[in-house]
Amino acid sequence: MKQLMKKILLISLLASPFPLYADSATITDTPYKEPQVVYDFYFNEPEDINSALYWVRSLMNSLMEEPYNIDPEMMEIVVVIHGMEIVTVARKNYQRYKTAVDRMRYFSELGVRFKVCGLAAGDYAYSVEDFQDFVEVVPSAINELVHWQQQGYALIKPTILSKIYSIDDIR
Repeated sequence: MKQLMKKILLISLLASPFPLYADSATITDTPYKEPQVVYDFYFNEPEDINSALYWVRSLMNSLMEEPYNIDPEMMEIVVVIHGMEIVTVARKNYQRYKTAVDRMRYFSELGVRFKVCGLAAGDYAYSVEDFQDFVEVVPSAINELVHWQQQGYALIKPTILSKIYSIDDIR
């Protein structure tokens, strides 16, 4: 009986005057709302923060454009830093990580909050005074991530990949 039903379904789909596929993809305007997001930055390499910051930019830029036009002040975004990338926000390392720090400072001026784990800071022998002025030090990254999620914030953990192909090579 089950086999017969499958055959009938297949025949009816093949005989249907309606195409089983579209001519091309379609664009959908998802009705996005003002975001509440907490990013979990925990990387093996300090330079990975550059790629992770693109995740923040991608969220913000797409929502600031048509059809959404959401002002940055209406986006609640928190970045929790607790991996090797912590060295990028130490003031003494500014010249080495200038590009990343300047991008973070720009985002902070748009309302993004950058929080550093106090436990991780202790591991690196950093004190509050060692960090850039836009950084907030919190007691624990894990507790901070839980706190924001309990407030309804979506958790995003950027995945950092090594690019081994150019787009033109694989397209």
